[in-house]
Amino acid sequence: MSKLTDVPKRILIGRALRSDRLGETLLPKRIALPVFASDPLSSVAYAPGEVLLVLSIAGVTAYHFSPWIAVAVVVLMFTVVASYRQNVHAYPSGGGDYEVANTNLGPKAGLTVASALLVDYVLTVAVSISSGIENLGSAIPFVVEHKVLCAIGVIVLLTLMNLRGVKESGSLFAIPTYVFVFGVFTMIAWGAFRGLVLDDTMRAPTADYVIKPEHEGLAGFALVFLLLRAFSSGCAALTGVEAISNGVPAFRKPKSKNAATTLAMMGLLAVTMFCGIIALAAATDVRMAENPAKDLFHNGVPLGGDYVQNPVISQVAEAVFGKGSVLFIILAAATALVLFLAANTAYNGFPLLGSILAQDRYLPRQLHTRGDRLAFSNGIVLLAGAAGLLVGIYGADSTRLIQLYIVGVFVSFTLSQTGMVRHWNRHLATEKDQAKRRHMIRSRAINAFGAFFTGLVLVVVLLTKFTHGAWVALLGMVIFYATMTAIRKHYDRVAAEIAAPEGPSDDLVRPSRVHSVVLISKIHRPTLRALAYAKLMRSDTLEALSVNVDPAETKALREEWERRGIDVPLKVLDSPYREITRPIIEYVKSLRKESPRDAVSVIIPEYVVGHWYEHLLHNQSALRLKGRLLFTPGIMVTSVPYQLQSSEAAKRRARRQQDWNAPGSVRRGPAQVRSKESSEPKS
Repeated sequence: MSKLTDVPKRILIGRALRSDRLGETLLPKRIALPVFASDPLSSVAYAPGEVLLVLSIAGVTAYHFSPWIAVAVVVLMFTVVASYRQNVHAYPSGGGDYEVANTNLGPKAGLTVASALLVDYVLTVAVSISSGIENLGSAIPFVVEHKVLCAIGVIVLLTLMNLRGVKESGSLFAIPTYVFVFGVFTMIAWGAFRGLVLDDTMRAPTADYVIKPEHEGLAGFALVFLLLRAFSSGCAALTGVEAISNGVPAFRKPKSKNAATTLAMMGLLAVTMFCGIIALAAATDVRMAENPAKDLFHNGVPLGGDYVQNPVISQVAEAVFGKGSVLFIILAAATALVLFLAANTAYNGFPLLGSILAQDRYLPRQLHTRGDRLAFSNGIVLLAGAAGLLVGIYGADSTRLIQLYIVGVFVSFTLSQTGMVRHWNRHLATEKDQAKRRHMIRSRAINAFGAFFTGLVLVVVLLTKFTHGAWVALLGMVIFYATMTAIRKHYDRVAAEIAAPEGPSDDLVRPSRVHSVVLISKIHRPTLRALAYAKLMRSDTLEALSVNVDPAETKALREEWERRGIDVPLKVLDSPYREITRPIIEYVKSLRKESPRDAVSVIIPEYVVGHWYEHLLHNQSALRLKGRLLFTPGIMVTSVPYQLQSSEAAKRRARRQQDWNAPGSVRRGPAQVRSKESSEPKS
């Protein structure tokens, strides 16, 4: 069974890596950018479209507000990037928003941030992949016809790639990310050249369509509310910014400096591409509608249910490069790929945050251990399962999913920046050096403005998106918060119960006597070995115990026992209902009841088979009995295994495969960085 599972495992994710090779998996800036920033970079493929979709409610006349919304998003992006550059310098250990909030605002705030980030990471995978499927579907009809199946397939593929390790997956993801960035900048530059220098007329494929507004002539509060909702949709461009602060440990040294530089590069690239696409969409007369089948008209006729609305970036590329041109095809392919790979931001952030939370006993400790390739494999698989479930529920519809989006990320933004303000206040109270104080005051001002601005955006997002699906994200946060609180209480309770006492306790008191019971079904080699082992223990009393299910077999057992002259008393329990487990449990309980200070040792002989299918041929009564006895206080359970020849063959196979790691291998402790001769180079 081990070989059957190990072979495909090694083919898919590669050979296991030694713990001292962790330093080799650290990332230079050129790889860290696509790994940690692919989400905010790729969001320019759908964030402009979301702005136009919301504005279309008031008709095409509302489109002239899109540049101002873009300016607001840019100001917010630069504010958040500047704020997080303070974070990565102050907290380089990788806890990111969670560590900042937990340290400065308390455990409840930290857990709130963690819940928000976990929800946001799951949504990042679902939204990015669903959007990528829609972009790919504009060129390949089969993909859009089977959206859910294709989206889940991409999730599985990304999961396998990430299980191979952060650096290896990052190298694979770098090329499409850079091709996408180059393609978008080429499109912006060529579009600007054609429009400003050549004075060409560029028209999107939807330029001749007419939008039927849902609400005409919006003014006053209604118009303000619509603009705020469009702004909150455009804020999707900021998702993933926090991933760099969470992933500082994955950078090469100097970690904080490299992370801060990567943040600045990401912010500059993202805002330039976002503004460029918004400007080109306005110049090429792109038309979008929330319900294109009914609200988009061509020659006075609604487009109908067969119409597939292509994303803004696809329409702009068609207007600038021409449909079917080489550059159009390259950008379309790169856009679809980078949207798929944008999920990689979450694949790096979620497992790392899960590991930190597991270390703090808020999540199962299995999430803290690294897998074969030094990645947090359990966290990767958990993220993939949650995202796949979400994609299935929402039918891989990015427009529906994006309504759930960005609530969590702005909760974490706001609490993190508030925590940073308290962090600087605490240090300013003790710092005497004037140069350092000036630096801290400047950093505090940046974080204070970031907290105010992101808090304001959070209020806007909640007000404008709550009824459109944001309540689902809030519910997810509440579920995560309650679950992690319950897990922490469980671990605290267990730790308190098993803590070694300083003074005398019942655990240190030796039992008055040990009463050993060997379970017998018939006389064979495993039974004789168990009896020999029980005699070696030199218990105060020793007896063999059997259950009378078949009178003929019980009679034969007694006769064989006497014939062999076995010097251990044999006790037979009656079982009128042919049960085995219950009579044994009741008997050992009665022994404990008669002598509470005695220990009862139950010795179970069992034979070991070597093939998985052989287990199906045996009733596993010993396993069930052990499971019941474990819940009986004062009972010690000992298994005496007897290996059959098939198990010896399995042992020989295992010896030949000793370099392989079984799927269930348990790894404990942190992976160690290699020594000086193989230390990671600086970038």
